[in-house]
Amino acid sequence: MQLFRYGFLLRNLIVRDFKIRYRNMSLGIFWSLLNPLVMMGVLSFIFTKIFPSPSIKNFGVFVLCGLVPFNFFAVAWVSGTTSLLNNAALIKRVRMPREAVPVSVVLANGIHFVIQIGLLLAFVLGAGYGVNPNWLWLPLIFGLEVVFVCGLSLASSALDVFFRDVRYVVESTNTVLFWLVPIFYSFAIIPEQYKTVYQFNPVAAVVMACRLILLENRQPPFSILWKLTLVSTVALVLGLAIFRRSKRKFADYL
Repeated sequence: MQLFRYGFLLRNLIVRDFKIRYRNMSLGIFWSLLNPLVMMGVLSFIFTKIFPSPSIKNFGVFVLCGLVPFNFFAVAWVSGTTSLLNNAALIKRVRMPREAVPVSVVLANGIHFVIQIGLLLAFVLGAGYGVNPNWLWLPLIFGLEVVFVCGLSLASSALDVFFRDVRYVVESTNTVLFWLVPIFYSFAIIPEQYKTVYQFNPVAAVVMACRLILLENRQPPFSILWKLTLVSTVALVLGLAIFRRSKRKFADYL
């Protein structure tokens, strides 16, 4: 792909996006840690004190396994969607593969993702769960989520150039997905007829695989792995196809 010949440009775009995100903020990068911690505290209070879930042990760690993958997905997809319009001046001045813009934004959010994964692993170890060989699956699982978000962002950023309300559709979809991804409830309580559908949702699949690996010391089943791989790959291919078909007309709308 042409994008990989512009590694230096892509790297600089990633660093720039990473720095801009927390510019002029007193806590800076610590916001990457504060956001999931606050949500973990709120959800833990609600589902241990108000609506107790006695079947779920170590609810704080359990919910953090859902929040970390979902937070990356939601933030990276929204910022990737608006990336072309936010960088319109750069796109007009610099000759480069336009795909680099949404991909660099997603990868910049990937840095925050890595920081939050470190936080998650610290809580897992602090809760008494040891390191196990199945941790070796984590890079693949989280990497496939990044691939999936890159595909979605390529498609939605291209559409957002022509239809400026696409970003609001993405934000609304994230709100719906917060409830459809098993963040604060267990996959075990999902009715049998919906379990296959959940496994085809890459974010839900990542959350389920993450809990199996970190909390149950189990390898993710092949049924989750192949569905996650398939949907992520299809999303990337379709995203590239939509982007490349649309980019010829970007100059007329940016």
